[in-house]
Amino acid sequence: MELLNLFEQINRLQVSQSFANYEQCLAILSGEKWKNGFVCRHCGHTNYCKGKKPYSRRCTRCKREESAMAHTIFHHCRIPLPKAFELAFLICTTQGLTVAALSKELDTRQMTCWKFRKQVLQCLHEKQKSNLLIIL
Repeated sequence: MELLNLFEQINRLQVSQSFANYEQCLAILSGEKWKNGFVCRHCGHTNYCKGKKPYSRRCTRCKREESAMAHTIFHHCRIPLPKAFELAFLICTTQGLTVAALSKELDTRQMTCWKFRKQVLQCLHEKQKSNLLIIL
């Protein structure tokens, strides 16, 4: 499921309920990221075990751990994950929304909103077959 399709199925109230806390966001990210199965980015092995952090996976061959947020648009995001999901929802579903309006609505710095908006829009414009949550 692409990021845009995920957000088209829900409304603003459901976003704040579905992505209310960090754990819920990680659960959705890990479900989407590994819906076709885990493949280690380092060695290509498909077997894994639970990692040290919540919703992370550890390769049983090379022992490298990958978090649910790694290699997604939410990787290295400086705002809390629930707020990042809400920001991505607004970017994907609201046409003509300015960075200043996003900043004011989510009480976040304009530069943070601008950078994240740029990243989301870049993913939306690439239209690759791969999942938009894991393009980076």
